[in-house]
Amino acid sequence: MVGAGGAIINYLFPGARGAPESKGAENIVSMEDIRLEQGLHEECGVFGIYDPEGSCAQTTYYGLYALQHRGQEACGIAAINDREQSFYKDVGLVSEVFDRETLQRLNGTMAVGHVRYSTTGENTRENAQPLATKYVKGTLTIVHNGNIVNAVALRRELEQQGAIFQTTNDTEVIAFLIARERLHTPSIEAAVSRVVPRLTGSFSLLVMSPKKLIAVRDPFGIRPLCMGKLPGGVLFASESCAFEATGAGLVRDVAPGEIIIVSNGEIHSDRSHCQRKSSLCIFEHIYFARPDSVIDGQSVYQARRNMGRILAQEAPVEADLVLGVPDSGVPPALGFAAESGIPYADGIVKNRYVGRTFIEPTQAMRQLGIRLKLNPLRSVIEGKRLVVIDDSIVRGNTSKKLVQMLRDAGAAEVHLRIVSPEVRWPCFYGIDTDTRDQLIAANMDLDEMNAWIGSDSLAFISLEGLRASVPDARRQGFCDACFTGDYPVAIPDSVAKKSLLTKKDFEETYGEGAADEARPRTR
Repeated sequence: MVGAGGAIINYLFPGARGAPESKGAENIVSMEDIRLEQGLHEECGVFGIYDPEGSCAQTTYYGLYALQHRGQEACGIAAINDREQSFYKDVGLVSEVFDRETLQRLNGTMAVGHVRYSTTGENTRENAQPLATKYVKGTLTIVHNGNIVNAVALRRELEQQGAIFQTTNDTEVIAFLIARERLHTPSIEAAVSRVVPRLTGSFSLLVMSPKKLIAVRDPFGIRPLCMGKLPGGVLFASESCAFEATGAGLVRDVAPGEIIIVSNGEIHSDRSHCQRKSSLCIFEHIYFARPDSVIDGQSVYQARRNMGRILAQEAPVEADLVLGVPDSGVPPALGFAAESGIPYADGIVKNRYVGRTFIEPTQAMRQLGIRLKLNPLRSVIEGKRLVVIDDSIVRGNTSKKLVQMLRDAGAAEVHLRIVSPEVRWPCFYGIDTDTRDQLIAANMDLDEMNAWIGSDSLAFISLEGLRASVPDARRQGFCDACFTGDYPVAIPDSVAKKSLLTKKDFEETYGEGAADEARPRTR
């Protein structure tokens, strides 16, 4: 929220004087039921800039626009101008939340921004980021991509020491820890460095103090973070595509465990938390990242083309056409077509104007589900044997409906080919997946999945094939725990206890029907 003269209206009280009300909040109905059927979702994207001569808030706006695919529920921008901080955030898309007048009020030589998909904390304005607050040393603003696995334990510890929290997300826990450490350290970067070892999980952070912009990536590098350059400025973003949108150039990725400090235009690097092993989430290349991004030296688009090519070698099939499920399924479909010699066709049309909510939808509208986003082209697919390329299968509901839609449109055969291995384990590092009892591949074998989905054949890329699809990555370590159950960061027993049980195990332990009752809507 932007206060008079750029002062902060305390984020702890979203209904405070001067705080705008959410647009039509009483009429907004969440798309939770629909989004749960649409596979994996990543938590958010971050952007930050130091540029004394530029329009930092406007540049951040363009950067967030380029990162909108990483989160569509809420967004925000905060700026610092000679120790005066201003910020604005709300639920909604970047284009809905910000206008020219709002951006003009966000003046500053530094700015940070955030787009959010909630995996920890409800989707409310107070949970939106940036998280901006005042404390005894001045102001502290944070944007965060990832998930702190031990956030509940840290929060409980802090509450027992007298801390009062006003949000339900893990970013506020990080902010409190940094503010507390700052009381006993000579600089904000020293405070950040002392907090890093206490955080278990994934985190790409941007921390803004009155005079410094600090970028932090967790020691395993699970979530991406890169640095860019303008003639007079330094930028950070979750993906390099944000630099293209702002006219900046990519300098390099922030190393796993690295802390980069920008102060008065000078850049300093602290690598005291770096380690040899890295574990970038492999789903960045499969699904999350935009295809025009480069992560750790690997073109995302080329990685996806490689996945399709390798999948064609591993799971060939006789067919008339190759189709890609938009958008992430299209590059691998092109790779599959090129390798197999089967022609590629645009046989599935995506509605790009489906937003995060509906206004007063009927139950019938909710049940439309996948048809609101995807529609088959009968003139292309009728009578044809199809190879359909998709990025993943989580619960299987979307795949089942897609196959039926294609058959209804006249497809003679539907062969599903998936460019990720079977998702058998939940993610605890910032991806919105269910508990293990809800993952179809954890509870059915390949033939059972194929029969339930209704496809003529079903095949997944091998883990070895997936790894071979990213040959240009400078760091070959990846987190593939959702396929293997091999988690690079230890998961507390209190978090993992129920999440790692299959449906059969869950029912045997907690009773019939307990799995559905215990299923979390968000983590």
